[in-house]
Amino acid sequence: MKVVLQRVTQAQLSIDQQVHAQIGRGVVLLVGFGQADQPANADYLAAKIVKSRIFEDSQGKTNLALADVQGEILSVSQFTLYANTKKGNRPSFVEALNPEAAQKLYDYFNQRLAASGLKVQTGIFGADMQVQLTNDGPMTIIYEN
Repeated sequence: MKVVLQRVTQAQLSIDQQVHAQIGRGVVLLVGFGQADQPANADYLAAKIVKSRIFEDSQGKTNLALADVQGEILSVSQFTLYANTKKGNRPSFVEALNPEAAQKLYDYFNQRLAASGLKVQTGIFGADMQVQLTNDGPMTIIYEN
């Protein structure tokens, strides 16, 4: 499982030129699943992300987690995180989990995030989505397990 986290001041996700989801201060998560991923991977990364101290306190140190700043989450499925670019010029996605299993894990992951009490917005699995965001920092972190 791979998650690319971007700390944002705001973000919005559109589908067919209609706003589908939007958040204020928080994080955008680009979420992908590999062939070997199981619910335990989603449990681990959801807990890790929720507890990550990536927001600044009054002294400018990154000591605060999402809950401390009433942060929100925009979670976006992104199988392309499993692109293999080692051969040729066209990425291969054979390492990505099949869509049916990936959607189940994606839904489960988002439920685990929401169980923490945070506001979680999502896109639609498999849809053509446009994401606009204002990167804060910028701070971008890659989580894998």
